[in-house]
Amino acid sequence: MAIYLTKESKVLVQGMTGGEGMKHTRRMLAAGTNVVGGVNPRKAGRTVDFDVPQCLKGLGGAPRAVPVFGSVADGMRATGADVTVVFVPPAFAKAAVVEAADAGIALAVVITEGIPVHDSVAFTAYAKDKGTRIVGPNCPGLITPGQSNAGIIPADITKPGRIGLVSKSGTLTYQLMYELRDIGFSTCVGIGGDPVVGTTHIDCLAAFQDDPDTDLIVLIGEIGGDAEERAAAYIREHVTKPVVGYIAGFTAPEGKTMGHAGAIVSGSLGTAAAKKEALEAVGVSVGSTPTETAKLVLARLER
Repeated sequence: MAIYLTKESKVLVQGMTGGEGMKHTRRMLAAGTNVVGGVNPRKAGRTVDFDVPQCLKGLGGAPRAVPVFGSVADGMRATGADVTVVFVPPAFAKAAVVEAADAGIALAVVITEGIPVHDSVAFTAYAKDKGTRIVGPNCPGLITPGQSNAGIIPADITKPGRIGLVSKSGTLTYQLMYELRDIGFSTCVGIGGDPVVGTTHIDCLAAFQDDPDTDLIVLIGEIGGDAEERAAAYIREHVTKPVVGYIAGFTAPEGKTMGHAGAIVSGSLGTAAAKKEALEAVGVSVGSTPTETAKLVLARLER
């Protein structure tokens, strides 16, 4: 089992023929992802040959010729795709997501960084109304190790296991995956750190709670906003599985915008200490470093 993404997922890549799209499509194929097509209206009808000679852990297969479609709707009709990964410039991201939602895609993974907040507000609300789940924007995507990888998360730093991971930070996603590589993960979801995201900590907590193959949940947050405090309230009422947390930004100076666009601390609101206190109050073990967080995970699993 997994959440949101499995070996059965059929993936389109919007922007596949661009530089980043090409690079990461090749990596997704190497991880075994069933990439069934790209989307570029100017290159519809062509195919792109991907040489994937060294597939990770024996997954993937022979080099692939991936067709390019003129629209998400065309790609879905031809292939049955249910996931799209968006690698388009910020100015075109809103239109790309709206197109995917209009086509009825189940999941849109928006990797693009630097999207104007008003665009993110518009397309996340629009997609929700259409029944499309958004992961991102400004995120590394998600991976179900050994099954599928939609985005830019390295596929060779961990293995399948029974830990679920939800994180605002891409880099910390990778670090915790590596630190706990001997245990492995059911699914790792990088939700993005922008002020507006389509999938929240709470969404992933609910999904992991319902996943019979996830035994423990790791939650990574950061300074700014109140997402972690809201996650703590949800954990208190709805989550029975053990949760281990890490909050980035304990040394951040007050009143400074740090890193992600939403990471600003004002008074006690949004501080790492306040988030740690809220999580610990509902039974979440919170590490002071990523390595300590990994040790807390091991200790909870042993219990």
